[in-house]
Amino acid sequence: MIQINEDRLLERFLRYVAIDTMAVEDADTYPSSSSQLELGKLIVEEMRAMGISDATQDEHGIVMGTVPGTADPAPPTIAFCAHLDTSPETSGANIKPQIIRNYAGGDIPLPGDSTKVITLAENPELNDLHGSTIITTDGTTLLGADDKAGLAAILEAAQCMLEAGSHQHGPVRLLFTCDEEIGRGVDHIDLAKVNATACYTLDGGGSDVIDEETFSADLAIVRCRGINIHPSIAKGKMVNAIKIAAHFLQQLPRDMLSPETTEDREGFVHPYVIDGGVAEVQIKILLRDFDTPKLAEHAEYLRSLAKKTMQEFPRSEVDVEVREQYRNMAGGLAKEPRAVAYAVAAHEKLGRTPRKEIIRGGTDGSRLTELGLPTPNLATGEHNPHSPLEWTCLEEMSQAASVVCAIAEVWAEKG
Repeated sequence: MIQINEDRLLERFLRYVAIDTMAVEDADTYPSSSSQLELGKLIVEEMRAMGISDATQDEHGIVMGTVPGTADPAPPTIAFCAHLDTSPETSGANIKPQIIRNYAGGDIPLPGDSTKVITLAENPELNDLHGSTIITTDGTTLLGADDKAGLAAILEAAQCMLEAGSHQHGPVRLLFTCDEEIGRGVDHIDLAKVNATACYTLDGGGSDVIDEETFSADLAIVRCRGINIHPSIAKGKMVNAIKIAAHFLQQLPRDMLSPETTEDREGFVHPYVIDGGVAEVQIKILLRDFDTPKLAEHAEYLRSLAKKTMQEFPRSEVDVEVREQYRNMAGGLAKEPRAVAYAVAAHEKLGRTPRKEIIRGGTDGSRLTELGLPTPNLATGEHNPHSPLEWTCLEEMSQAASVVCAIAEVWAEKG
């Protein structure tokens, strides 16, 4: 078994989170933030320094390189993928990591904000991590373990494979994308250049989890248009788009069909951004379901609410635009069963017991699978992503790196 250098892994992770790579929604550039190019350039330099001679960053910021195969005859090429950006929901600037070695249990207060505490009640998985190294922020930013834990695990695994030398594996493609958090991660991926039989995203929580299903996802944009006029002469003339939007949102159920009231395989309709004024308000709403046809039902439900709202505000306009985002990866993975089966075998090779689960969200793997490259998702120690309460565990990152090495070996053994 290839040994992972945990000290180097931690240094690598801290180096990556120091660069603020927050994605910017509605940006007209790709990537949406120049700092993603900065991190990608750093990673290319590191890859070349460790001996990956074909490491490149293309004009879109996509980073790719190959760990040469050692097995003869060469088994299929496989790929590992992580994303460079972090969520726009919480700032990733000036991250101040708190490193807790030999975690002894209990709640974890965050030093930068006395109101922020990572509690055992909300993070029961901490009970299984006594003696581990836990990494948090100071409570004023996110940590960026989503997905810099994945970046660090893949790159540390690559360096360990190169150093080990004698372990048998086929060509291993490394793929690092931009703007995954805003649904654009694979917009500029050239699958012919990736040229892999299967891929694995490292973008999951905890350890020993293989995600083989994701939500299917669409974005609904609801535009509420009113009539703006100076308030002093508004009687009988003004139609306030803010009130139109409020009425529209008030019709959404409070006890169902929302993230805060659903679990497991239940879908939801989730308003998450509202912007505008008296003349026009725009609401962005996430449509999510494991059963893809239900997305159309969710969209039609919103259109019915729009009609009711216009009846309530006769001179208003309310329209619903729906944009496709990604689809459940389950169907695509069924076409290449080795992708999940060999991930299971890799965990077992390491003496670990994998759990096949579903993601109430999506990854770059959702789109890659839809495009024809089967891509399940693997655990990499992410906890509370997109939040100032985000944290990760060094040992879980190390386990993820070990799984990368083991998957490469299993593909060489089984072909």
